[in-house]
Amino acid sequence: MNRKRILLTLLGVLALVFVVAACAQQPAEQPAEQPAEQPAEKPAEQPTEAPAKEVDFVTWYQYDQNNEDPKSDERVGNQYLRDTIPQFNEAFEGKWNWVNQPKAFDKMTAELVAAVQAGGDVPDLFEMSNTQDMVDFYRHGTVQDLTDWAMAQSWWNDLDASAIEACKGPDGKLYCIPISIRPQVVYVWSDRFPDGFSKTPEAFLEDSERLKAEGLYSMTFFGSTDKGGEGLTRAMWTIISSYGGSLDDGQGNMKLDWPETIEAIEFIRHIVQQGYIPEIAFAGGFQEEEAFKDASAGSFPTGLFGYRYVNPLTAPDGTKYDTGSAEDMLNAIADGQVVITHSFAPEGKKPGCGIDVAGFVIPVGAKNVEAAYDYINWIMSPEQNPAWVQGPGGGFPALKATQEHELFQTPFYKQAAEAVGASACRPWFGSLQRPNEAQEMVMQVIYKLIKEDPTLDIATELQKVQEEYNANN
Repeated sequence: MNRKRILLTLLGVLALVFVVAACAQQPAEQPAEQPAEQPAEKPAEQPTEAPAKEVDFVTWYQYDQNNEDPKSDERVGNQYLRDTIPQFNEAFEGKWNWVNQPKAFDKMTAELVAAVQAGGDVPDLFEMSNTQDMVDFYRHGTVQDLTDWAMAQSWWNDLDASAIEACKGPDGKLYCIPISIRPQVVYVWSDRFPDGFSKTPEAFLEDSERLKAEGLYSMTFFGSTDKGGEGLTRAMWTIISSYGGSLDDGQGNMKLDWPETIEAIEFIRHIVQQGYIPEIAFAGGFQEEEAFKDASAGSFPTGLFGYRYVNPLTAPDGTKYDTGSAEDMLNAIADGQVVITHSFAPEGKKPGCGIDVAGFVIPVGAKNVEAAYDYINWIMSPEQNPAWVQGPGGGFPALKATQEHELFQTPFYKQAAEAVGASACRPWFGSLQRPNEAQEMVMQVIYKLIKEDPTLDIATELQKVQEEYNANN
């Protein structure tokens, strides 16, 4: 075989190899009725849920968490909010964010009524500092009926029965949640009354004359018409109720000219005219407290929670309690310098006093009622309830379990409990449906009779006021 033929044969073999190789790299042909298998699709990714956004829970308190003034009258409540708002927000992180909007205590009731009636912004929860506000709220349709919700809560059966009654409207339904019970008591410098505070009006007159001879006063009280007649709820009502007097007829009408009420006002007029009461008692702006702070006045009828405001103190023996905090009065009581007791009363009658509750209402139009429910239950817990009662509450616990807490086993609370237990305490406004209006009217006429013109006939002036009030019933 010549070279030419050998070369052609080799080229043919190589060509055949390339063809076979190329065919081997091609995929096998599929039948027409069997389409090529496609790769499986990945499942669609589910969108990630955004974290829940906290909702603002708005309250109106008379306290201001941003006021850090150590001399502020409301420093106890202010500090309570500073301490507690972060605790609540941590407990309800991701759900509620507590936002408190401070309000002036003597204007917040009217502001809430106006806001509800105008359909304006209202808080989710309102701190109620006295029961007469609840009566005004009921009359104006300002607050929600809480009966069914409250009765379904675990703490309901532990509430003091009198506190529940104080939160009921005329229709028998529950419109507020009581947290703290606030009675009226008498603070007394023990050295000014070495044999104990006077038991009867006659004994008080004897003690007053003795103290006057020493250049001292037997009592100071809120005697001005300031703050919408707030003075009525303290010494005035304490003395009137101790005489057995009343300010209503039990049917929603004002009735002031009861013989017992007239007798009580005659007594108040007498001790003022005799100089047993200092002039500062009528100055307004809570200046009456000064006469007790320096012990120039031997006694001071006021609300139990008043201890937080009456400081610093100088005892009759010169001992100073001057931290400028609520601890001053508590320390003076613990030392026996000050005692808490009940009022004097005519022979055969039980000492009287006013009683109130502090707690919460939920306004009509509140945006976050569930937040208010969560907050109330949180405050009712054993971990939070004692602190609220000692802070904003300023009285006795409405929950019986809290009454047994160690915080309420001090001389202050034990003496107060004895004073209230020896008294016949009741709300001053009785059946009156416009208590804030009545308070101002009654205090103005009492001031007129005991200070402005003590020559006026008491019964006649009282009748004028009751007729004016009842004309709008």
